[in-house]
Amino acid sequence: MKSTSKSYFHIAIAVASWSTVASAFKIGLRHYSYYELLLVAAITAMLVFALVLTFQKKWHLLKVITQKEWRLFALTGLLSPAGYYLILFKAYELLPAQIAQSINYSWAIVLTLLLALFMRQRIPALKYLGMAISLGGVALISLGSESFAGVQLSITGLLLAFFSAFVWASFWILNKKNEHIDNILALFVSFLFGSLFLLVGLLFVDVQLQSMKGLLSAVYVGLFEMAIPFIFFGLALKKTDNPALINQLCYLSPFISLFIIRSVLGEQIYFTTFIGLLLIVGGILFNEYGVKKPKNHQ
Repeated sequence: MKSTSKSYFHIAIAVASWSTVASAFKIGLRHYSYYELLLVAAITAMLVFALVLTFQKKWHLLKVITQKEWRLFALTGLLSPAGYYLILFKAYELLPAQIAQSINYSWAIVLTLLLALFMRQRIPALKYLGMAISLGGVALISLGSESFAGVQLSITGLLLAFFSAFVWASFWILNKKNEHIDNILALFVSFLFGSLFLLVGLLFVDVQLQSMKGLLSAVYVGLFEMAIPFIFFGLALKKTDNPALINQLCYLSPFISLFIIRSVLGEQIYFTTFIGLLLIVGGILFNEYGVKKPKNHQ
């Protein structure tokens, strides 16, 4: 198989995986609390990364991680998987899957703002148009669902879904500082710290993991949200000579997910959700590929 064909195959696996997880979150939350779901999922993902490191014979790379990098990994592990998914799963607990998923996709717009604030990256004027389009989509989903579709949404859930975008964007910025480290190794160490933080949390949180349906759902989330798609997304980028296209294809997943949410969960897909998601993704793609980047952009 040619490298280009392999890259499409790998990104197809990643997109297919991400397309199913919104439904998996809601199913898992029927049987587990959001903390229980994350605890099992994070440990599952960590074990998958450990298996990949063993298969690739890369454990020796742990020796080259400096103390400063270990401290940074501890912080990224606290942000994700621990903080980010706790916030996101609670949002899914309070909101329809289609709403929580769509608002969470605004993280790319949040990332642009955080990079401007903390990394001193100048925002081209046209990018404000893209951000306005995306934020209009968030507003339509958040406010329009009640006004036009007659659905009352949890304010707490909406705030948590939007806050999860801030946490993920913050994680992305910090994680870039360790991008010279092997991708699978970096994922393993972040999930190792995240899992340790969640295990320490058991001193304060009571968990009951007896439900087999909850356990299977959590393992599925660990495999197809946290582990497998990131592994294959990384492989797709390595095999392609067109990384922009690979990134663009990722934005198919929230739309495919809507059909799965309708079929598996039985949620009626509100037209405000679909139009709002189009605006969110459209604004992101406009900013990423339709606006000329400044010369100092990294």
